[in-house]
Amino acid sequence: MSILGSTKNTNEITLVFDIGSSSVGGAIFYMRSEGEPEMIYSYRESIPLERKLSFEKFFDLTLKSLETVAQKISLSGVGAPKKIFCVLSSPWYASQTRSIVLKKNIPFVFDQKLADDLIQKEILAFTEECQNKYSNIEKISPIELKNMLITLNGYPTEKPLDQKTTELEMKIFVSMTGEKVLSQIKEAIGKHFYSKNIRFSSFVMASFAVARDTFSHQDNFLLIDIGGEVTDISMIKKDILSSSISFPLGKNFLIREVAGILDCHLDEAKSYISLYKDGHIGDESLKKIEPIINKLKLEWLTKFQECLVNLSNDISIPSTIFLTVDEKLSEFFTETIKSEQFNQYTLTESKFNVIYLGPEAFGSAIVFRENVERDAFLIIDSIYINRFLK
Repeated sequence: MSILGSTKNTNEITLVFDIGSSSVGGAIFYMRSEGEPEMIYSYRESIPLERKLSFEKFFDLTLKSLETVAQKISLSGVGAPKKIFCVLSSPWYASQTRSIVLKKNIPFVFDQKLADDLIQKEILAFTEECQNKYSNIEKISPIELKNMLITLNGYPTEKPLDQKTTELEMKIFVSMTGEKVLSQIKEAIGKHFYSKNIRFSSFVMASFAVARDTFSHQDNFLLIDIGGEVTDISMIKKDILSSSISFPLGKNFLIREVAGILDCHLDEAKSYISLYKDGHIGDESLKKIEPIINKLKLEWLTKFQECLVNLSNDISIPSTIFLTVDEKLSEFFTETIKSEQFNQYTLTESKFNVIYLGPEAFGSAIVFRENVERDAFLIIDSIYINRFLK
């Protein structure tokens, strides 16, 4: 991993897997050295929903969905990829923006060796923190390092190397995951593609970078990613991904709770929710389901409010929200967030402005072959890889 990134030009067939907590997607696209990526094939497979969540069973089902996606792409006949990427969503990784501060009474030179030493020390500290927090995971390793900001003597500096200073501050984004998770993902992909050099990234970094560039007039905003099992909230201040927090209530929480309260199958609960949000449910069913949905919305909002308070740390919360969620639930969660009546009036300057990052949000930032499914998560992943991981 290099703090300064890579500038190698490419124009290659590239494969990306998007591994979430409700589904796994995959796409083949042309990575362009100049211009926008061109998606030529995409496919997404749901992860079977279990009534009771067991992490080991959940991971096994995720791997099976990944294998299905890999097989589908390998049989599509669109060509062999030169590069393979995996973009992980929660709960498959942990991440943090770390601050490194170094002050001396006499000037010192900020060179590559000093940068590497400071970064490695910080990565080791974060690794130990994750290892203690996730004690059930045998070994944790870093998968991603991004330089967010370097200041010398209090001033942001684009070319800091070999400069003299008495005060250095670095903000770096680091993400980690278990080595077993990495090895089993590689093994699943390896059944269909040569997978020796798979590159891993986090969805929070991909969505942050793409949202920041797509909506360049916004330098303060929240990112909310509602997955199957987890909701992630990240706060961006002055173009820096400053902090993140999550709570274990995603869209599957709605399905399980409805199924439990009504004592019905999960598929039946999905149908109730779908009919309710689309306004197609009968009067008798509406009387039965609406109080349940309102209760669950309030439970989700309560956790959302708690996270915003913990994120704020005596600073204002941005009112602009970029939302990523399954398209079928985008309007439901947009309205749910807008209905939050505490934090958006006390911690923000104005009411929440929720922008759904659906396929149409990215305009001409990516092009598609005919009949390619427009998958928002794979679009974000592909744009990110094309711009920043060449």
